[in-house]
Amino acid sequence: MNHTVTYYECDPQGEVTVGMLINLAILVSEEQSQAIGVGPDVVAQFGGGWVITSYNIEISKLPKVDETIVLSTRATSYNRYFAFREFWIRDQNGEEYAHISSMFVYMDLTTRKIVQIPDEIIKPFHSEEVKRIPRVGKLEGITEDDSILQQDYHVRYFDIDSNQHVNNAHYFDWMLDVLGEDFLKSHQLKKMLIKYDLEVRYGKDVVSSEVSIDDQALLTKHKIGTKGELNAEANCWWEKRA
Repeated sequence: MNHTVTYYECDPQGEVTVGMLINLAILVSEEQSQAIGVGPDVVAQFGGGWVITSYNIEISKLPKVDETIVLSTRATSYNRYFAFREFWIRDQNGEEYAHISSMFVYMDLTTRKIVQIPDEIIKPFHSEEVKRIPRVGKLEGITEDDSILQQDYHVRYFDIDSNQHVNNAHYFDWMLDVLGEDFLKSHQLKKMLIKYDLEVRYGKDVVSSEVSIDDQALLTKHKIGTKGELNAEANCWWEKRA
């Protein structure tokens, strides 16, 4: 799928935000699903929806405004409860901007519980059925010894998607915004590993975003929580801009 980057998908430096990069990845996966007859409407007929549990995002460089990018995806493997999907973002010459590995589960939208993936919505992808799904990566969590920055955010009605919880892209904004303008302007994100533990739903008034910064390792550790509950964690690896 080809896509020309628009200004509203970019940050003040004219580069695509990580949240928008994920939105574009999901767009191409939905296009693939529609093409093989298992789009969101069909998936919903079984009483559930696809929910992302983790991403591993590796970035060579971020696309810029007005550049045309090529998005592709593959549903690589699955078992009874987990599906592994990969995404590639390239320029028109085939040079890679980013590679994303992701893990999905199928959630019953009434009980909010993970259930077995129906054969009818996974078999059409012709991905490999495996006993063990490859791990997206292991996180280094924030500890009591870490120096922490914290910022609170309110969950808005328009943060909620059709799965009735906060859209995954908003977590990236919450996590990275707390780093501040000076850090974000002087550092380039190279890799991000994010794990979703508990969905944030409408009515959770305050979302707390915490970050610990290791300047020597160029590593930031992130945590999203609501009222004492852990919702998501992430590690980000950076390089300093020239």
